Amino acid sequence: MDSWIWWLLAAVGLGIPLVITAMPEFAMFAVGAGAAAGVAGLGAGVVWQVLTFVAVSTALLVVVRPIAYRQLKNGPQVKMGIEALQGATAVVAETVDGEGGRIKLNGEVWSARALNPGSVYQPGQQVDVVEIQGATALVV
Repeated sequence: MDSWIWWLLAAVGLGIPLVITAMPEFAMFAVGAGAAAGVAGLGAGVVWQVLTFVAVSTALLVVVRPIAYRQLKNGPQVKMGIEALQGATAVVAETVDGEGGRIKLNGEVWSARALNPGSVYQPGQQVDVVEIQGATALVV
């Protein structure tokens, strides 16, 4: 069997742990194995194949990996849970005052209380959610 086939099998073999573990380093090794398969297909000897694999894999690890991790750290952060609800706009369903009431927030009905005890919000009015305390939204 030709050596380029072995290198392609190695590239596929390195792709399997990439999918299972989601570690991008395996993709870099797989690309290195693919480059070695290309060199083997051109008729280069085993030494050049191994050197190509090592050089390409190392170059990717040294250059691409730090850039990728920097992008992951500095990328947009998605708010989830109650953090996503803070700052959202809701519609008053039942009169909301310092004692309580109900609002419709993201399609769900929530119990709500006015942040300022003297404030009163009537049904149909839009309010902003300032904070979530348990199952109650504090609104202004």
